[in-house]
Amino acid sequence: MSGTKNGGHSGADDPFEEGGTSLLRQPKAVWATAGASVVAFMGIGLVDPILPSIARGLHATNSQVSLLFTSYFLITAVAMLVTGFVSSRIGGRKTLLAGLALVVVFAALSGMSGSVAELVGFRAGWGLGNALFVSTSLAVIVGAATGGSSAAILLYESALGLGMACGPLLGAVLGDMKWRYPFFGTAALMAVGFLAITAFLKEQPKPAARTSLLAPVKALGHGGLAATAVSAFFYNYAFFTVLAFTPFVLNMSPYKSGGVFFAWGVLLAVFSVIVAPRLQRRFGSLKVLCASLLLLAADLLVLGYGDHTTAVVCTVLSGAFIGLNNTVFTELALGVSDAPRPVASAGYNFVRWFAAAAAPFLAPKIEEWTDVHLPFVVAAGAAVTGTVIVAVRRRALTTEAEERAPRHATEDGVTAFAR
Repeated sequence: MSGTKNGGHSGADDPFEEGGTSLLRQPKAVWATAGASVVAFMGIGLVDPILPSIARGLHATNSQVSLLFTSYFLITAVAMLVTGFVSSRIGGRKTLLAGLALVVVFAALSGMSGSVAELVGFRAGWGLGNALFVSTSLAVIVGAATGGSSAAILLYESALGLGMACGPLLGAVLGDMKWRYPFFGTAALMAVGFLAITAFLKEQPKPAARTSLLAPVKALGHGGLAATAVSAFFYNYAFFTVLAFTPFVLNMSPYKSGGVFFAWGVLLAVFSVIVAPRLQRRFGSLKVLCASLLLLAADLLVLGYGDHTTAVVCTVLSGAFIGLNNTVFTELALGVSDAPRPVASAGYNFVRWFAAAAAPFLAPKIEEWTDVHLPFVVAAGAAVTGTVIVAVRRRALTTEAEERAPRHATEDGVTAFAR
């Protein structure tokens, strides 16, 4: 963040303003890591278009299949306490390779699952591997990239957006043939990433200080960081209601569902990387965040009570608000406290990913207990609750973020994963 009102961006560190060609002139190690990062983020939305197909193929209920997200993100949340501990001891390259190896193994096992219980368990192992890889890859890219930290971060954010957009598309193309194929496809792509990083990435120096397991939890003792994490928890409940529950509501073929979530991912990427910084410079981070959370709440209510066409439009549109929220929440988490960025981000993610685990399980259950509308009402209420927390803690968030505004998210290694 930079020192504009309410902790907004200044754009002074924009690589395009300083000669954007440096963004593309990167060593092979950077491209290998960025390419693997695209595939890692694809794994989050990969199962979206095939959730109904998995339910039919494994004779499972919607709430059982939604546990694919719950197990994945529950392990991811807990892994936030472990990734810094591991990478600070064995180094970034070995941590990346360990994460990739786990994803290859568990993605392949997911494709061979004979029951929904097996698939849920294998997705948990996949989540651990993805956490190890993604939480370390930004630090590796920054350390190996040319053209300054801003170029490296923009490259990583682009990989994130591309992965979130292409995951549902890959899931649709392969899943239309058989629901097992997207898992095998991911395993194959990550195996290629493993070989590329093995060949092109050299080990980088280990951090000067080792990270303890409890450091992220202790960092949450800071009021500003705790407020950011709790607000993001409620926001993520809304986010993952869209991602994990809406495919059942739309009830479309894998191709059509993949197209909807591809458009959703494109909006997420554009608003996260391009639109959010511009709005922050003009209006300030907290105003943008509060407005975007309220717009997301309104969008969810319309999605829940509209007809099928309206639901499709609102699902796609939610990507814009989610992209804005992702960017601002990440920057608040990294700038609001005096904790080292890896530690602050790990503590923040430890809290908020529990909502990503809860929403996919609770939304179908709420539908079973009541009707299809109420899950979206609950999600909208969660987004409003996140807004209230930001508004109540506005003074602390604004003051402390501005004091630390010149610090950019460069070496933390978990910045983009926080999105």
